[in-house]
Amino acid sequence: MLIIPAKEGENIDRGIKRYKRKYRNTKVLQEIRERKEYTKPSASKREQLKKAQYKERFLLEQEK
Repeated sequence: MLIIPAKEGENIDRGIKRYKRKYRNTKVLQEIRERKEYTKPSASKREQLKKAQYKERFLLEQEK
């Protein structure tokens, strides 16, 4: 459970913004979306490999 202490004289919108940021950083929603459907280990490894290849290609183009 996330606890956001309210500071003295702080606007409620500011507190909500801090809560949202903290919630996003815990990656709870991302994990829920990943668990929505099963992905085979081979499929996840394949996707990681594709991401790594893309990043490497991107970085090589940036060096030129």
